[in-house]
Amino acid sequence: MTAIARMLLGLAGLIGATGVAAAAAASHLAESRNLAALAAIFLAHGPALLALGLFGRSRPLLVAGLVLAAGTLLFGADLALREWLGQGAFPGAAPIGGAIMILGWIGLAINAILSGE
Repeated sequence: MTAIARMLLGLAGLIGATGVAAAAAASHLAESRNLAALAAIFLAHGPALLALGLFGRSRPLLVAGLVLAAGTLLFGADLALREWLGQGAFPGAAPIGGAIMILGWIGLAINAILSGE
């Protein structure tokens, strides 16, 4: 297993665990739109990163996974900071993180078209 695959597996575990914790917190806090969004994003992307870490066979596929993970972490960090500190990471952090996530998904699609994975 490559270092990138191990990194994706580690990030999948952290993102998945954070998604579950955010879902639990959102269910107990009134008006917690940020935590609900964080839970949804992390619980959707955690399994995708797990699959890439376990089954990604090419470097471009694993790099697309790292891009996806980076966008997910930036987006989630901004939402968490907004929830608990009342201020995001920096102006535009969530949209930038979202755009990076989109690039990661597009990278996966391009890889599938060009390499058959």
